[in-house]
Order: sequence, then C-alpha cells, then structure tokens
Amino acid sequence: MRAVGLLWAVLCGLLLPPVTADEGILHASGSGVPPVTKDYCIIYNSNWVSLPNSLDNATFRALENLTSTVLCSSSEVPSGIMKDKAVVVMRGNCTFLEKARIAQNLGAKMLLIASKPRLSPLSDNKTDFEDVTLPVALIRYSDIVDMQLTLGNEVNVTLYSPPLPEFDYSMVVIFLIAVFTVALGGYWSGVAELENLKAIASPGERETRRKKEENVTFTPVTVILFVVICCVMLVLLYFFYKWLVYVIISVFCLASAMSLYNCLAALIGEIPFGQCRIACCNRSIEVRLIFLAAFCIAAAVIWAVFRNEDRWAWILQDILGVAFCLNFIKTLKMPNFKSCVILLGLLLLYDVFFVFITPFITKNGASIMVEVAAGPFGNSEKNDGNLVEVPTERSAPHEKLPVVIRVPRLGYSASTLCDMPFSLLGFGDIIVPGLLVAYCRRFDVQTSSSSVYYISCTIAYAIGMVLTFVVLALMKMGQPALLYLVPCTLLSSSLVAWKRKEMKKFWKGSSYQVSDSSRTPLLQDDGTPGLYRK
Repeated sequence: MRAVGLLWAVLCGLLLPPVTADEGILHASGSGVPPVTKDYCIIYNSNWVSLPNSLDNATFRALENLTSTVLCSSSEVPSGIMKDKAVVVMRGNCTFLEKARIAQNLGAKMLLIASKPRLSPLSDNKTDFEDVTLPVALIRYSDIVDMQLTLGNEVNVTLYSPPLPEFDYSMVVIFLIAVFTVALGGYWSGVAELENLKAIASPGERETRRKKEENVTFTPVTVILFVVICCVMLVLLYFFYKWLVYVIISVFCLASAMSLYNCLAALIGEIPFGQCRIACCNRSIEVRLIFLAAFCIAAAVIWAVFRNEDRWAWILQDILGVAFCLNFIKTLKMPNFKSCVILLGLLLLYDVFFVFITPFITKNGASIMVEVAAGPFGNSEKNDGNLVEVPTERSAPHEKLPVVIRVPRLGYSASTLCDMPFSLLGFGDIIVPGLLVAYCRRFDVQTSSSSVYYISCTIAYAIGMVLTFVVLALMKMGQPALLYLVPCTLLSSSLVAWKRKEMKKFWKGSSYQVSDSSRTPLLQDDGTPGLYRK
C-alpha cells in the first residue's frame, strides 16, 4: 500500500492564484425603510458588455418579474411593461441574444435570464446581434424566488463585477498547514531516529525495535524508478482519468486511514491511562487502539461518501491529507543528501515539464498536470494551473484526485458568491521537500548538531512558499511550487553543511546508515548513542 501511495502523492505539485471569470454580482434593494439589500450571483459575457467594477458607478433599475414567459416573441408580454426597467425571464426555447434583442426593442435596460439548471457561461454568435447593447446576465431561478421572499415585490437592482482580490487569506492558511506539516513530519522522523539509535545501543531492544520498524529507505536507483513510475502514472491518468480516479480515491481512503491511525497512535502511546488489553489470536491488543482504528476507518469512509460536499468535506480531506503527509515523511527515509538531490531535482524537472512543456504537445494546448489536477471536464470548472473554482451546485459532478490540501477562498468576491473556489496545494509540495527536512533532522540526531540542519531547512521551505506566493501575485499565472521550494531547501542545506565543514558526511550520509554488528556504538556526553566506530 505504501508503494501504491508513492505513485500519486506527488502528482499535483502546484499552488496557484485566482482566475478572472465572467462572474458578477446582482445587488438588489427592497423598498422598505431602511431598505433591505442582498447580493446574488450572475454569469455574464464580458465580450458582450462590460459591467462597472463597483456600486459607485452602477445604475439601479426597477425589476419586472416576467418569469412566466421565456420572451422568445414580443407578443408574449404587454406593451410598455418593460420600459426603462430590468426584466427577468425564464431560460429556454430561443438564444440569449434573441431574448436580449426583443427586450431591448421593448425598452428594457437590463435583461436577467433565470435558469433552473446550474449556471453556465453565456455563449452566442454576437456578430448577428451587433445592435444589442443592453446588459444580459444569467441568474439562478432560486435566487429570484429568494429575492421576492426577502425583499418583496418592489425591488431595484443593478449589476457590477468587482475585480478579484490580489491576495486571499486562504493562502495564509495553506502556508501554515504546509509549514506545520513539514516541520512536524521532520521532527517525528528525528524522534524515530533517536529511538532507533537507542535500540541499537541496547542489544535487548534491538530485535524488538526491528520488528516495529516500518521505514522504507530510498536509494538513488529506487528514486529514479519512482520518478519514472510517477511520469507513467500521470500520463495514464490523463488518458484514463474516469476509471483511474476511483482507484486513486480508494487508495487515498485506505492510506489516509492507516496514516491517521499511526499519527494518533503515536500520541495515545504517550498517555499512561487506559491501557487495558484483550487477548486475540495469541496477541495482546490495547482496547483503546481498537476504538482508534474504528475511528480512523470511519473518518475515511465518511469522507469517501460525502467527498463532493464542498461546504465541509474539505476539512476532513485536509485532516486526512495532513496525516498522510506526516506518516509519509516519517516512514520514507532518504539515506543521504545525494539521494535527496536526485529526488528533488528529478521531481522539479517532472513538475516543470508537465506544467510548461506539455501544452506544446497536447492537442488542446493544455498542461497535462493541470488537466489531471482539475479533472477531464474543463468546461464545467474554471482553472488556471491548480486553482480550481468548484461550483456549489452541479448537474453532473465529476471526481477529482484527493491529492491536495484544499482551503476555500476567504475573501468576498463574485467568485465566492457564485461558487466555492478553493486554493489548492498538492501533497507533492509538502512531501517532497519534507523528505529533505526529515533527512536533515535525522542527520542532526546522528551528529548531535543542535537541530541546525532541521531548522535551517524548515525556514528555507517557508521562504520558498512565500516566494511562490510573491511570484504568483506578480505573474498572475500558475507556477510549479517545486520550482522555488527545491532550490531554497537544497541551497540552504548545502550552505549549512559547507559552513560546518560537513559536506562530505552530509552528502554520503552518516555512517549509521550502513551500520552492522561488527561496530560498537559511541556514547555521547548525555549518554545517547552517537556514531559508530569499527
């Protein structure tokens, strides 16, 4: 299972900014004193008409509710009823611009088209309707009903489209989650390393510790093989997404449940209470661990059942994702800095190739990484890189790969009013640099270097994340986060090793990594085992 998890943990490695969409806001005001106001989502076509970017420049119009008609003929409505008003009619039977031409000829100043299905982009051949100049927008029929119930029958409305904010606080949440996970995963790996050293120093504990050992060590050859498998897996997902996505979801449920159990079991193990045991199959099992296993399985099952409930399922996905990343960073061990350089370097090339180069290869000019991250139905969701704006109501929801940390955008805008867009960070942007942080922490433990490698690498990771945000804000386009995280972490670790004159040892790994029974441990001043002497 661990090997399967490796295949997809680093597939999506981007954190991307917001995108410009043809979404706007209908600001409605009732006739009460003081007037009650409310905002509603609209979809419009910016190629047909431009909307003001604030209420200061907007003109209010009285709303005439004609949802009893579809307005495909001027004979459907009484003469003069639309004069200088905003009109709402139902969708269907004719094109948007045909409705708009009729409404404009009847004196309307704004046309709203109510839709019972989910909102979709407005698309018509404008060349045949050059004379149509009034604003046309699509609105949910349920919002029209809500407007009448909330504001009454006398309503004034206006349309505007505020610009999307340059920065959203969801980025801060993403940053904190990423740095916390990398730092805690590296620290946990160091704790496990210290326990290994103590067990090796004590012959009586050595065999017990070996049975509990669940770590997997990557050699340079397995690193290269792993990256090749990642490339193959990503290409397969690109062509066979609708089948393989369910395989990935199943793997995530199993792997995240196991990871959550391992994380919580490590915490529960430090609690000296409730250690009653029961005998089962010639083994003694703590009762509390049985309940913990049931809880973790239930959490994964609940996420699997409600994974498309965007209002709250993202919280459970993030918890399971953080647990997965922590367990991955702690379990997979890089034997030396050379293996770290090979892994991070190859995955950086992998990220850049599948984001920037593949658009020149694919028929539709889209990035393979982006297509896989957003799903194969790009028309129903807007994406630019890895940030995907997920609609809150869908006619045919499609599955997404659960390989990202998701945080809904927190700023108020037309985008958040219409949909529920998320800022995403791929697991790969946490796990891949996290493996280097974990190696630095283990090297600190092995050489008693006062956590200097671990702290410097963690700080470098945080700086790399900040640099990613800055580039996103300046360039306003998707960037592979590894493009900035990899140089920051590798350079900082190299500089620390060079400054401490330990580059050779850091590059090849501590002699502990190839320890055998012919060597005797050296004890440090505090009594903890250090390096080995032949």
